[in-house]
Amino acid sequence: MPFTNNRAFKSAPRLLVSAEGMHYQDADGRQILDGVSGLWCVNAGHGRAEIVAAIREAAGILDYAPGFNMGHPLPFALAEKLATILPEGMDRIFFTNSGSEAVDTALKMALAYHRAQGEPERVLFVGRQRGYHGVGFGGISVGGIAPNRQAFEAQLLPHLDHLVHTHDLTRNAFSHGQPTHGAEYADDLERIIAQHGGSRIAAVIVEPVAGSTGVLIPPVGYLDRLRALCDAHGILLIFDEVITGFGRTGSAFGATTFGVVPDLMTLAKGITNGAVPMGAVCAARRIHDSVVSHAAPGIEFFHGYTYSGHPLAAAAGLATLAIYEHEGLFERAAMMAPTLEQAVHTLDDSPHVIDVRNMGMVGAIELAPRAGAPGARAGEVFMECFRRGVLVRQTGDTIAIAPPLIVSAEQLHEITGTVRDVLAAVA
Repeated sequence: MPFTNNRAFKSAPRLLVSAEGMHYQDADGRQILDGVSGLWCVNAGHGRAEIVAAIREAAGILDYAPGFNMGHPLPFALAEKLATILPEGMDRIFFTNSGSEAVDTALKMALAYHRAQGEPERVLFVGRQRGYHGVGFGGISVGGIAPNRQAFEAQLLPHLDHLVHTHDLTRNAFSHGQPTHGAEYADDLERIIAQHGGSRIAAVIVEPVAGSTGVLIPPVGYLDRLRALCDAHGILLIFDEVITGFGRTGSAFGATTFGVVPDLMTLAKGITNGAVPMGAVCAARRIHDSVVSHAAPGIEFFHGYTYSGHPLAAAAGLATLAIYEHEGLFERAAMMAPTLEQAVHTLDDSPHVIDVRNMGMVGAIELAPRAGAPGARAGEVFMECFRRGVLVRQTGDTIAIAPPLIVSAEQLHEITGTVRDVLAAVA
């Protein structure tokens, strides 16, 4: 099982057998309130009939079509629809099957672009400490979560560096929304440029909001500063929006929320509401056009997957985007964000809490680690919340809350109220 203590799980399994709306049902028939959108992906709520119908219809018409030298209409329709909500100019889409695949694809695109531009020496990638970019070798290389890397260090990409992370409890603890301090952390890119040479750097990749490491919100001005430094040195900026995409930050994407447009953007999770695996890389048109126009006759980009643009995934994606639009879920996320902010910050004075942070429809409660047992306290909170009928996410010693965008105010308070009661019990 992925990212699981298999021995402990199999001694006491937690099995979810059905889901509808805001709730799972477990094997014992208990209703479990979903406080983390499955795994940051079920943004429109569970069991959406429109998505189920679209998948069923697609399976009955075209179960599979090869994507190499062939095509079918659905991924083209999905790309056109997706382009209408992406930042202007980011309208070239390459479909993958996951966020991990999307990240590796984006890194390849960056290299292909610089070769097309006559700069093949640009081969170095810059990630960020505590960043998470999936589990492919490219993703763990640019990622900055130590346990994901340490067993594979000898085989990581060779040309790498990492920005310092932005988490600053001394100055920014218990911030509401974006922290005030820390834009200057972007200037760490200048250190890397001085060390390696700006002309050798292909791309910088960051999450607008770092999710899997514990919900780290970008300080005011940080992303703008990073964008300016990349522009000054001809470096591509990649936003990993696998978690922040599709309403999580209070608008369609983190790029739109923060007003900073990258050159490449990776997506997954909410693109199909989690119903069928799918990812995507969205590229600025100039990136696509440069690679294609400078390629020799034949295949322009030697990359792809058997299931890129799979009919069932594309059908699920179209149905999901229609729900987001018809129900105004991105606007609803912005409307509900103050309620989530108020709810999570009621935990500021709970036992062992050293920080609470929020942005859009995501919040985090960071706990003081137990001596010699990092992650143990948050793990106990996660387990006890589940026993009490609420699913949250544990990342290290942080409890993350990121409910489907259909969540009600009452359900938000039920989630945070359960966490409050559990923190008191754990204490």
